Amino acid sequence: MSKAEAGGCHCGAVRFSFAMPEEPLIRRCNCTICAMKGIVMLDVPKTDVEVTEGQDMLSTYTFGSGVAKHHFCSNCGIHVLQELRSEPDNVAVSYACIDGRSIYDLKECLVFDGQNHPADTGQYYYHGVLKYEKLID
Repeated sequence: MSKAEAGGCHCGAVRFSFAMPEEPLIRRCNCTICAMKGIVMLDVPKTDVEVTEGQDMLSTYTFGSGVAKHHFCSNCGIHVLQELRSEPDNVAVSYACIDGRSIYDLKECLVFDGQNHPADTGQYYYHGVLKYEKLID
């Protein structure tokens, strides 16, 4: 059984809930917007994610093919959810926006090759791994 989780943006205007996948896929992407945002994403089936507060506060940015939709709070600017071009049945939840979680708890994070998107190349692969090593306890 999947565990219920919740999260939201920095100012608290946008809140969401979702079911944590039993085998979570946590990753970054090297496409132009994700590289600039520096976001760590958790893939969740669309049917398992619900915006519980602040739907009217969400703004959406899209580019290129227009398929991926990057949703962010129009007040604080924090990216919270993304509809994926590579996996249209999933939503990427910003890992940093999940209550009680931190990207700094992740020792490694796969990097999806969004610059060579599978919808364009027919190949789905990871570009690398980002690692985090804590220097001070």
